[in-house]
Amino acid sequence: MNRHKAIATILVAAALAGCAQTEGQQRAGTGALIGGAGGALVGQAIGGNTKSTVIGAASGALLGAVVGSATTPQRRGEQLCRYQDRYGRIYTAPCDDRYYNGDY
Repeated sequence: MNRHKAIATILVAAALAGCAQTEGQQRAGTGALIGGAGGALVGQAIGGNTKSTVIGAASGALLGAVVGSATTPQRRGEQLCRYQDRYGRIYTAPCDDRYYNGDY
């Protein structure tokens, strides 16, 4: 019965990971799925019981989501920066070369 629950959980997580809207969200979901599976295997191999498997799966999912989100490449022109015009009004617009060159 536990195997059926595990398979159902993996299928639900995979379905939810596919519903993400941005590339960063998709990468975080995929990283969580892969990390959770790997963490569960490592937890089972080290501890040999359910508690170790669950702890490994949770730790792996968290680490996988963080790594997946952090490694999302930022495309030029997608970042929005805040600017102030000569009248003091603040507005947002796509970042210019100063942002990408570190001269802001």
